[in-house]
Amino acid sequence: MTPLLWFLIAAFMFFLFLAMLVIAGLKAPEANDPIAERLAELGMREEVMTLEEIELSQRFFDRIVLPAFNRVGSFASKFTPKATLQSARHRLDMAGNPMQMDPAFFLGLRFILAVVFGVLIITMYLLGGRNMAQGLGFAALFTIIGFFFPDLWLSGRIKSRQKTVFRSMPDALDLLTICVEAGLGFDAALSRVHKKWENDLSLEFGRVIQEIRLGKLRRDALRAMSERLGVPEMTSFVAAVIQSDQLGVSMAKVLRIQSNQMRVRRRQMAEEEAHRAPIKMVFPIALLIFPSIMIILLGPAAMLLINSPMAALF
Repeated sequence: MTPLLWFLIAAFMFFLFLAMLVIAGLKAPEANDPIAERLAELGMREEVMTLEEIELSQRFFDRIVLPAFNRVGSFASKFTPKATLQSARHRLDMAGNPMQMDPAFFLGLRFILAVVFGVLIITMYLLGGRNMAQGLGFAALFTIIGFFFPDLWLSGRIKSRQKTVFRSMPDALDLLTICVEAGLGFDAALSRVHKKWENDLSLEFGRVIQEIRLGKLRRDALRAMSERLGVPEMTSFVAAVIQSDQLGVSMAKVLRIQSNQMRVRRRQMAEEEAHRAPIKMVFPIALLIFPSIMIILLGPAAMLLINSPMAALF
């Protein structure tokens, strides 16, 4: 087998592994409250079930895969610095932790993927009896890819979640303003937004309400939410709400001002993306569309020129 064929096989297996991770991420449980889900599930049942039957009724991912991940993460946490674990936990919280992974397991996943990719490439070259120097080069390349892939995937999830939160903030602030002006308190307005929508921002509002009910101060719960999201607009909104609460300013007026500012900011971001679109279109037009047009327009003329007597001059 030629080295090109080995490289194509390795690339196919790599992209197959990426597809499996994407499918696992899509089927992974969302960042909901497991206690609330369990209570709702028990309330809907008419017959009494044992604990074993309840556990067996859960999905395979919740019963087998997720506990195995957590065991590996708990073992790896013994050898990981505390600051590194806190940084990984903060990044997972910013991404919403879609697969409910332990921070230590996420850090260990980089080394696991690096070793798996490297050993896979070396094994393929050993079985094929090819040049090991070239195999070591490909193994080093795929080892680096496997090491940095979890960080790249998590960074993409964080950016996507932040963009979703930013786009949903103006509508959420409008609903908060309407609820507060109608006579509801700020906590009740947050609860109403949480019940109204099913997105990342409403889930964070629901988490804030739960933390307040458990005895946490409102300003601390709001600051923790802004740190988990990492959106500058949310940080300024939380600062304005805390300041108005401390100074006794009308909450409805503050929410109205914040809502208008967020709507202007979202319109400015849309205009900025619209201005970037022509620059982004230059590369696909120059590399894909223009060559195709040149082939379609000049192809017949080139064929006629080749078959004409003038072809002997060239």
